[in-house]
Amino acid sequence: MAKVHVFDHPLIQHKLTFIRDVNTGTKEFRELVDEVATLMAFEITRELPLQEVDVETPVCMAKSNVLAGKKLGIVPILRAGIGMVDGILKLIPAARVGHVGLFRDPETLQPHEYFVKLPSDVSERELIVVDPMLATGGTAVEAVNSLKKRGAKHIKFMCLIAAPEGVKVFTDAHPDVDVYIAALDEKLNDHGYIVPGLGDAGDRLFGTK
Repeated sequence: MAKVHVFDHPLIQHKLTFIRDVNTGTKEFRELVDEVATLMAFEITRELPLQEVDVETPVCMAKSNVLAGKKLGIVPILRAGIGMVDGILKLIPAARVGHVGLFRDPETLQPHEYFVKLPSDVSERELIVVDPMLATGGTAVEAVNSLKKRGAKHIKFMCLIAAPEGVKVFTDAHPDVDVYIAALDEKLNDHGYIVPGLGDAGDRLFGTK
């Protein structure tokens, strides 16, 4: 069964408060999302495997550790997920970046894939799917479906805030994909918005309405 990790690091929680604030402008919102993504990347990579190597220090030869060469990939869900990519790349600049674009049918409200571009060796990579919000869960579920259809085997999902309803939908659909979130909020309202949430992440990132 999928594990749900809620990050309680003080810096993450502090910055998340200002991300939620309605008075935070586009520039500051974008910078804060970038910073929180970096902090979350630090946590989500905690269990990456290491291998021992020899290194010559100014004093002597020594044994030390480097990453064991596991290939990583970041896959933002368009469009809001783009706001989290650079923050992650600051820590793992060698990661490849793919993209998944989905639109919601206005009548059925079901998500449909319109764009997918992934690294050619997707089956060999540990993929981190990113989106600021996990609300109803439908978009995240379909994004991971798109990756699995193309051979992805090792996937994690990372978001800033999530509603309990969305977490359940996602973990029921993908019990093999762990979820990493900065805050688990109270609920969804009647319009499918997370409460208390942070509004529309895409609009706040890019200054659109």
